[in-house]
Formats: sequence, C-alpha cells, structure tokens
Amino acid sequence: MRIALLHAYDKQDKRSWSGTVYYTAQSLEKHCGEVFHIGPISCFKETLVGKVINKGSQAFLKKNFRYHYSFLMAHRYAKVAASRLAGQSLDVIVAPAGDTEIAFLQADLPIVLVGDSTYRLLFDYYPRDSNLLERSRYEMDVIQTLALNKASAAIYSSTWAARSAIEDYGTDPAKVHVVPFGPNLDDPPAPEVALARQPSPRCRLLFLAVEWARKGGDIAFETLLKLEELGIEAELIVCGCTPPNGVAHQRMKAIPFLKKNDEGQRRQLEQLLLESSFLLVPTRADCTPMVFCEANAFGLPVISTSTGGVPEVIRDGENGFLLPHEARGAAYAEVIARLHHDSGRYARLVRSSRAAFDDRLNWDAWGVTVKHILADLSGRRRPIEIASSI
Repeated sequence: MRIALLHAYDKQDKRSWSGTVYYTAQSLEKHCGEVFHIGPISCFKETLVGKVINKGSQAFLKKNFRYHYSFLMAHRYAKVAASRLAGQSLDVIVAPAGDTEIAFLQADLPIVLVGDSTYRLLFDYYPRDSNLLERSRYEMDVIQTLALNKASAAIYSSTWAARSAIEDYGTDPAKVHVVPFGPNLDDPPAPEVALARQPSPRCRLLFLAVEWARKGGDIAFETLLKLEELGIEAELIVCGCTPPNGVAHQRMKAIPFLKKNDEGQRRQLEQLLLESSFLLVPTRADCTPMVFCEANAFGLPVISTSTGGVPEVIRDGENGFLLPHEARGAAYAEVIARLHHDSGRYARLVRSSRAAFDDRLNWDAWGVTVKHILADLSGRRRPIEIASSI
C-alpha cells in the first residue's frame, strides 16, 4: 500500500506526541506499505495570531484558547495537505493525532484517524485543557465531530477513548477500533535480560515523568515516607522533572531529564529501568502513557492509577496494579509492601509484565493489526477480529 502519513510534526523528532508519530511511521513501513510524509506543516502566521488571541483571553477573561486546535489552524492544515496530496498515487491517508489536520481536508481517499483521546474527554481533565474559552471548546468540539465523520476508520489506543468517539460524538461503532500503542524504544531488551531481574533488599521506586503535579509526584513522595514507616528500606528516583522546593529526602534522588537521542543518557535511563523494583506513577490524568510499555519491556511492574486510558495498558496482577484516583501514598505503600515481601509473587509479576509487552504492548502488534484495518478499507480482504471489543 502507498500510505500518506498526515501530521504537522517533524517526522524525525521522537519527542513529537511522545514518539508516537515516529513509531507509527516505522510500524506502517514495516507491516503495511510505503509511507509518504505529508508534513511537517508550517503555520507561522496562524500560530502567531493564535498566541495573541490566547494572551488576550488570559489577560482579560482569565480563560485559555487552545489555538493549536482551532478553525484557523484546521483550515491551514487542510489547504497545505490538499496541495501536497494532489497528483500523487496513494491508497490511504493515516493521520496520527490528526483531528485538526483532517477536519476540513478535501481528499478522495479513505482516511484513518489514529488517536489516544477525543477532545471532549480532555476538557477539564488535563490542566492545559481546563478553564477554556467557550469559543475554544466549541471549535475543538466541531473539529472533532468533522474529523470523526470524515474518517473511514478511527483507531484509538484505549477503550476509554473509543467509547467517547461512539457515545459523545455518535461515531459508527463499526469503524472504531482499539489497538494499544507500543513503547518509545528503538531496541527493547532481550527477554533474558528483562527476566534476569531479581528481588532486592532495597525497594527502589522509579518516578519517570516530565510533570511532577499531573503525574502524581506528591503521592509518590508520600509512598516513600510510608514505606519507611512500614520498616521497608526504600528509595525514590525522580527522573524527568524536578520536585518542588521543600520536597526533599535523603533517599530521594532527582535526575531532571535524560535524552534518549544521547547514547550515554539513553543507557543511563535503561539502567534505571533495569535496576528499579517498580515504576511508580500515580498519575492524575493520562490517555496512554507509553512509558508503561517501556517499563514492561524491561520486566518492570507498574504501579499507577485507574484513570483515563491507563487501564488499557496496565491490568491488575498481569503487569502491575492500579489504585483508585482518590488513593494516597499509604494505599500505594501497602500494595508495594505486599509485593516486596513476597519474592515469588514479585518474580511472577516480572514475567507477566514482560509477557504483556511481548503479546500486546509493542509496535509490531500494532502494525499487524492496523495492516488488516487498512487492507479492509482498500477492499483487498475481509477484516479479521481485531483488538478489544468496545
């Protein structure tokens, strides 16, 4: 197949949408056909106007305007994309995080939308999508509706997101699919490396996140303190962000950020994943945390929160455990303490965590499933039963 990958990002930037655009392209190339990038798309003037509107709205109305997902940007994307698609011999358009890119697009090709959420799920869920100007909410909602109506198939990384497409936007369930993403990793460790993990006398917690507050850093810190109260020798490694002033402990170490594009820093990150006992991220809001797939690739169990699309990735007792949103450090410490004291159970959890990565949380699994969806759209074959039911 000849696939047009429509996105506004730099195709080589592994930071774009947490690496999803980059790995989507790699997986499509490997399993589905030849990929032609219809991006990046420059929107200098539109971005400048959007920033001015946002600043004015914040100053006078105390409201945010999400100009990246506005009619202004959507019309620009449609104009540029249509000109780049014209005259090319293509079979299908795949648009990762492409709601705004396809909303006003005129193209005589089937379009596949790939996402991890709908806009309506994000309203007042993520901090950046809260306290929005009513006009901003309206434009985002219209863009989402138009994109889903235009898409021949919508592939979401979680049932949480897929349900919203169906229930909140009236999308035909027959064209909505759930296919989990893989990790932001080029070279996952071999199974024997991941499964060599042994229980340690010291319980090392890894908090790997770029946002302290949204990812539940305060709860992770509470967990460390509670484990000490329970008589467990524990330490907390914070990687990706800096704890707020006043949050410090002799057994807490902060590593502000590690770049995966830097060989030395990438190896340091991999060592953290290999040497830790648990990935602890009590997230407050998340769609599909790819870092959880990365942890499982290293056989590292994940302790997190049952919120958003997280339950699609982490299943209790298989590759980690999820606690209710209201749970605090004491509850997290109790779960971790039980696993820490039961070496046999912990060893089984390590094995099943790696198995979850091998079976479903990898980009090969994503690519194979998407191949059948694309083939069905092109009329080359009938679809197989895919992913999870909604």
